[in-house]
Amino acid sequence: MEPTLLLNATYEPLLVISWKKAITLLCQGKVEVLEEYEREIHSISFSFRLPSVLRLLIKIKPHRQVVKFSRQNIFARDKFKCQYCSRKLKAADLTFDHVTPLARGGKTTWTNIVAACIGCNSKKSGHTLQEAKMKLVKEPMKPTWSPVLTLTIGFRETPESWRDYLYWNTSLTEDIAEE
Repeated sequence: MEPTLLLNATYEPLLVISWKKAITLLCQGKVEVLEEYEREIHSISFSFRLPSVLRLLIKIKPHRQVVKFSRQNIFARDKFKCQYCSRKLKAADLTFDHVTPLARGGKTTWTNIVAACIGCNSKKSGHTLQEAKMKLVKEPMKPTWSPVLTLTIGFRETPESWRDYLYWNTSLTEDIAEE
């Protein structure tokens, strides 16, 4: 059966849900129908068209996507630059370093890990910044970047009824939002 596009109360796309979930939300009075398919659902006592686009009646705050703590994201946060000598390198030529070494009580966290070239990492070794006579280009921090909304539509043809509700920069051709 056809999928349903679920919008926030502010008309922002949230999810693509199944027709069953759409019917449940509708029966619970949590949504309004903005668009319908031609196809109908029949029960003993009533029939109605399948909803194509639903809008929540109460605005919800979408879950912010947490930036995964990973080597690649550390490199991305540091813009693929060694945080000691500021050389920009390929990921294969970078490593990461504990600003405060583990042996000195440092933790493996966003605020204690930086991208480093192999040379600077070797030079610093298990020393503190002061002992190694090195400085950081930028203080490490937990990234705040994160997409506000990621909506992946896993089929080739977007229903025509959705097109007015999707963002203008969403691909509406054959290769819809494959990430």
